[in-house]
Amino acid sequence: MDIRRLKSFIVIVDSGSITRAADLLHIAQPALSQQLAALEEHFGHKLLIRSQQGVSMTDAGHAVYRHAQIILRQMEQAQADASAAGNSLAGRVSVGLVPFSSAATLSVELLAETRKLHPGILLHLTESVGQTYSQMIMNGRLEMALLHGTGPIKGVRFEPILSEEFFLVAHRDFAIEAGEKPVPVSALDGIPMLLPPAYNFVRRAVDTAFTRTRTNLKVVAEVEIVRTLARAVGSGLGATIMPKAIADRIVSESSEPLICRLVSPRIEETLSLCVSDQNPLSEPALAVRDILLGLTARLKA
Repeated sequence: MDIRRLKSFIVIVDSGSITRAADLLHIAQPALSQQLAALEEHFGHKLLIRSQQGVSMTDAGHAVYRHAQIILRQMEQAQADASAAGNSLAGRVSVGLVPFSSAATLSVELLAETRKLHPGILLHLTESVGQTYSQMIMNGRLEMALLHGTGPIKGVRFEPILSEEFFLVAHRDFAIEAGEKPVPVSALDGIPMLLPPAYNFVRRAVDTAFTRTRTNLKVVAEVEIVRTLARAVGSGLGATIMPKAIADRIVSESSEPLICRLVSPRIEETLSLCVSDQNPLSEPALAVRDILLGLTARLKA
C-alpha cells in the first residue's frame, strides 16, 4: 500500500471534491483519480460516490477514512519517535475543547503547560460549535476532547470530569435584582435571550429547563462566538444562560453593570474527557491528557 494514496484519499474527502483535492495536492486530476481507483481496487470496494455536488463516502469509504487517519497519525508518530529517540517526547497531538464550557477557558494554559513540559509536542487545538467531537475521535481526526455529556456512544469512552452549573447573565436594565438566591426560570418568561444554536449542548440544557417549567424561551439571536456574546449582553441586547466559567468571563470582560445569578431549577451539564475505546493514546497524547486532567482538577478546586 502506497501511503500517499491514503493521504490523497483523506484530502479528497475533507475537501469534498477531486478537483479541489488535486489543486491542494498540486497534482493533475487524472493522476489523482488513478490513485483513487487503485485504492478502490486494493480494498475491493467503491469508496466514494461522485456527483455534481462533489464526493460522498460509501460505508466502505467511511471505514477506510477512519483507518487512514489512524495509520497516518501512527506514521507521523513513528517519524517523530525516530527523530527524537533518546530525547524528549515529540509528535502531533490533536485535542478538541468544546466552546461555551470550562474547557474553552483552558486552551492557553494547555498550550503553555505543554510547551513548558514537552516542547517537542506539536499541539493541535480545535474549538468548534458545529463539529461533533466524538465522531472526529472515531474518525481519527482527534485523539481526545473535553466535551459535554457522558455517553454512551459506541466507539468512544467518556470520563466524567466535573459538573458545570449554569448562570443567568443580564444587564441591569432587565430589572433583575442582584443577589445570591437563584432566579426562577419562570421569571425569565419572554426575556430576550442570546444563546448558541439548537444543536449545542448548552442550548439543549436551557431549552429543556424552560420546557419543563412551561416557560416561554424567547431567543432573539443565536451566537457561536463568546466574545460577541459578551459584547451583546453588555450592550443590553439580550440576556444569556451559560456555564459558570463562561458567565464569569462575560462579566469580567464587560464594562457595563451585569447581574450574574444561578437559575432554579438548577441547569447543569457534565464535562467529560472523551477518547477512543479502540485506539490507545500515543505517549505524547498520554502526556497531554495528564496535563489536561491536571488543569481540570484546578477547575474543580
